[in-house]
Amino acid sequence: MGEWRKELRFDGRLVMLGFGSIGQGTLPLLLRHIDMRPEQILVVKPTAKGLEVADELGVPHFIAPLTPDNHRQLLEPRLGPGDFLLNLSVDVSSTALMQLCRERGALYLDTCIEPWPGTYTDGAMPPAARTNYALREQALALRERDRQAPTAILTHGANPGMVSYFVKQALLDIAQHTGAPAEPPTDRDGWARLAQRLGVRAIHIAERDTQYAQRRKEPGEFVNTWSCDGFISEGLQPAELGWGTHERHFPPDGARHEKGSLASIYLRRPGAATRVRSWAPLAGPIQGFLITHGESISIADHLTVGDPANPRYRPTVHYSYHPCDDAVLSMHELTGLNWHAQTEHRVLKDDIVEGMDELGVLLMGHARGAYWYGSQLTIAKARQLCPHNSATSLQVTAPVMAGVVWALKNPSCSVVEPDDLPHDEMLRMIKPYLGDVVGVYTDWTPLAGREWLFEEDLDREDPWQFKNFRVV
Repeated sequence: MGEWRKELRFDGRLVMLGFGSIGQGTLPLLLRHIDMRPEQILVVKPTAKGLEVADELGVPHFIAPLTPDNHRQLLEPRLGPGDFLLNLSVDVSSTALMQLCRERGALYLDTCIEPWPGTYTDGAMPPAARTNYALREQALALRERDRQAPTAILTHGANPGMVSYFVKQALLDIAQHTGAPAEPPTDRDGWARLAQRLGVRAIHIAERDTQYAQRRKEPGEFVNTWSCDGFISEGLQPAELGWGTHERHFPPDGARHEKGSLASIYLRRPGAATRVRSWAPLAGPIQGFLITHGESISIADHLTVGDPANPRYRPTVHYSYHPCDDAVLSMHELTGLNWHAQTEHRVLKDDIVEGMDELGVLLMGHARGAYWYGSQLTIAKARQLCPHNSATSLQVTAPVMAGVVWALKNPSCSVVEPDDLPHDEMLRMIKPYLGDVVGVYTDWTPLAGREWLFEEDLDREDPWQFKNFRVV
């Protein structure tokens, strides 16, 4: 471990909430890059399953499921000024935890904004209230109350999180490659105007996971390379996308929000039942799930020029996720079960035989067509770089580590998103764990190869319209 850089010394307490594949993979990175003792960390999780990594590294743990009734009682004695709550759990309200950290003077980071259990499947709750848009608005409202409060970083994993840095680097690359080099903007408006000047119309977070284990998925089993519960819950939410100013065909099942940033729309159907066309360098053309993710909203919001209610510019932004093959089969089975989750869940990690996770951003509509920038990380390389990780988990855990470091160095920034942080500083810490980081241009469009099909409802004048990406 001596070859790795210690970013800073930390003398406080760090409570890690949740210890699934992401928690297990994050722990060695925190101890590698932050000068701290294992005894300063406490893992809190609802069951004893999977604690072997904590025991191996000498990190104490506490078994207790957190609920709306007990979370304050359990966490308050363990958090004080300068301490850190690292939330890697599901089914625990992010906003409730952020409020508690603010009161206790503690720092906070999560990888997605979570509600209390039952929110995504509450039939009495309107679809708009079950969106990531609504959860984000609730979390950002805390920022307005105190701009000098302890730092709380929202949604800082691979995506959402790292992909916001990919977008900024891709914008700088495109500017340089099209003969219009630009200094990195210093504020939100500068990045939005750069994207506008380059003519970026659509941005996909385009991911293809090809990892597999020797034992394949069995009937009645949900298999994934990261949290099964997390993937199921976000798959059940309405599909969401940042809605661009170039769009001229509003989806027939689409709906707008009435307040807030107004940067995105949602579809009246689950993301796991919505597919979109996209592209990645090694995978080529793919059809992915339009799973709702916070970056679809935050990137679109931060790249908006003008009045949010009537913007002069905004790109369309969404996730196109082709998970590992067994996860695709798991989602297909889940759909057949009318969205009632399988009884058995299995996360692939140590049993993965081969494969890679190709995760990046695809910026389209500019002078050179489309540009993909991102990480191509194999399982073999991930295991070489850090123990207790798969390719998928390491693309999440490295940004988690970098986010914790940044928060400790900048402890009084209130609520921030990845889009608010310095992309170059964050990528410096993250890139050593990403395998091959590449930028590739392509002449692919969502209309490519579809000339012979009996598809009348396409916009052939503008390939970058959302209706051309959507699979119907």
